[in-house]
Amino acid sequence: MRQDFRCDCPFTSALDVLGDKWMLVIVKQMLIEGKETFKDFTESEEAIATNILSDRLKLLEELEIVIKTKRPDNKKTNHYLLTEKGLALTPILIELATWSDNYLRDIHPSIADGEKMELLREDKAAFARAVENNYREKLAKTSYENIPE
Repeated sequence: MRQDFRCDCPFTSALDVLGDKWMLVIVKQMLIEGKETFKDFTESEEAIATNILSDRLKLLEELEIVIKTKRPDNKKTNHYLLTEKGLALTPILIELATWSDNYLRDIHPSIADGEKMELLREDKAAFARAVENNYREKLAKTSYENIPE
């Protein structure tokens, strides 16, 4: 499936790919919550419908934001992993979380708070590095098939 773009504007083109409300949610689930199987995603609190999840995972794979692989010890289950292109979305997710914390808390008082948000408030760059490093360490500790080096 070829991605259609509305115009040549880089901002609009990014939104053509990432503007769907589920795309960044899935990336966030992978990066921050450690989700990597279809079942993991369906069990999340965001409650994404399975048909939409399947469609978005396929699109993320076609856009090379994620790759689909298997573990050598479990050939039945597909695992979705972020690529470098996917990991490059970390700053966007961090900025969205910061904006949400600053401007939505008054109208959404039950928005998540805690240790992670404190670190995010104190040093966004350190938080982003920690998130990326944790993800990379997880990948290094687990063997998958066909992972590009």
